[in-house]
Amino acid sequence: MKAVIVKGFGGIDMLSYEESPMPNPGPDEVLIQTAAASVNFADIMARQGRYHGGGQPPFIPGLDVAGTVVKVGEGVQNIKPGQRVAGFVHAGSYAEYCAVKAVLTYPVPDAVDFDSAAAFPTVGVTAYELLTRVTQLRPGESVLVHAAAGGVGLAAVQMAHLLGAKTVIGTVGSAEKARVAVSYGADYAIDYQSGDFADKVLELTGGNGVDVILDSVSGQVFQESMRCLARFGRIAVFGMAGGQPGQFTTDGLHGSCRSVLGYSMGTHRRFRPEVLAEPVRKVLEYLEHGQLRMAIQARFSLKDAGLAQELVENRRSTGKVLLFP
Repeated sequence: MKAVIVKGFGGIDMLSYEESPMPNPGPDEVLIQTAAASVNFADIMARQGRYHGGGQPPFIPGLDVAGTVVKVGEGVQNIKPGQRVAGFVHAGSYAEYCAVKAVLTYPVPDAVDFDSAAAFPTVGVTAYELLTRVTQLRPGESVLVHAAAGGVGLAAVQMAHLLGAKTVIGTVGSAEKARVAVSYGADYAIDYQSGDFADKVLELTGGNGVDVILDSVSGQVFQESMRCLARFGRIAVFGMAGGQPGQFTTDGLHGSCRSVLGYSMGTHRRFRPEVLAEPVRKVLEYLEHGQLRMAIQARFSLKDAGLAQELVENRRSTGKVLLFP
């Protein structure tokens, strides 16, 4: 089969499109023929050697896949050859075929196309988990979503409203991304390049701040976010796209009853995969009923994976970028 291989840590020149051995599903695994795979920022960090728990070269990158089951391993009961499925891949989805653990493989309703099925697993489930189990968003609360025009961001903007948020504010990196965030439901979109977003959030909330903040950027963005987090507010940190960790002192927490929370999809895939079944079910339900749209900006053939990653890495993408064999 054809696959994309990370030959060494570094730039997109470390990606090689070549022949690779066909995987064989082991016990409790299924073999999926790839219809589409998605590009996540985690794939880029893995290529650079900065992804926590990432593999050592050579390896096939990619976390999300959608396709058709062609074979099941010993012990697999509830998934059959011929089923349309989506899944979280451990050994890499940038390939024509991939073996996936059955516990991380999910049947896809007929009403959900393969594009949406490939786009939703990491970003859709992350957004849902952040807003429900992690920050426990309550109806009538306000939400601030950083990188609101990205994959997780656009999913979170929509889901926050589905879960009853009163106001959803997004931060973005350009006027065009602001238009995209608003088109997917953000009540306000702040271009952080045009000024201090924390001051603008405080202005929009009458000085109270927001109840929930979703932060995949960290660094100075995290520190400024703490300035506009309301009393009893919760900030969920789920990435470090800015390249630097955020810092805070605990004296800013107890008096205001605010919480700083961490989330990692990768940690859940590795150590608690069974807990992802319910959020996957719920996100697929949203997609099936047209309540959630996967924002897909670009599609590339597998051999052009370097161009796809470059689009995401250079912050020129909105929503999701997909790969096709």
